[in-house]
Amino acid sequence: MTHLKIPKDRIGAIIGPKGQTKKFIEEKSSSQLNIDSENGSVEVIQGDDPVGTLRAIETIKAIGRGFNPEKTIPMLDDDLLMLEVIDLSKYASTNKEMTRLKGRIIGKGGKTREIAENLIGVKISIYGKTVSFIGYPEQIQIMRTAVEMLIEGANHGPVYSFLEKKHKELMQAQLDSY
Repeated sequence: MTHLKIPKDRIGAIIGPKGQTKKFIEEKSSSQLNIDSENGSVEVIQGDDPVGTLRAIETIKAIGRGFNPEKTIPMLDDDLLMLEVIDLSKYASTNKEMTRLKGRIIGKGGKTREIAENLIGVKISIYGKTVSFIGYPEQIQIMRTAVEMLIEGANHGPVYSFLEKKHKELMQAQLDSY
């Protein structure tokens, strides 16, 4: 049994309309979810499939970090998909700095996030004091580096160039694996 603390405003997303998201996670993972919407705690009780339970925990964490439940569903089927959470409060000491960092990661009109999602194939969520990614290990590594570049003050141009270079490398690796 695992206890997760989820922001209260994300509990509804875990439950879903008429409890459908909760039910779907339970069925796919053979786990049972006990949700306390008063204090934002989710208890995950392991069923027949221990790996399914781990996948359910990661999926719930991802929803708790601001991802739309529909974007997290592939995590229940694919053992290699991971959630990575970067705590931006380690890099920003004031609310103003936090807003600036989040703005740099999102980009004007969401451009930076969109470019990263399209080139690298990850899903990105900026929520609270965190930026999170869902992707495969190599994609996560690339995104961690790109976000660190932005946090350290790199201009967006070099970050886009880095992402384009890594996109080509990922495509080449896919071709080579056939």
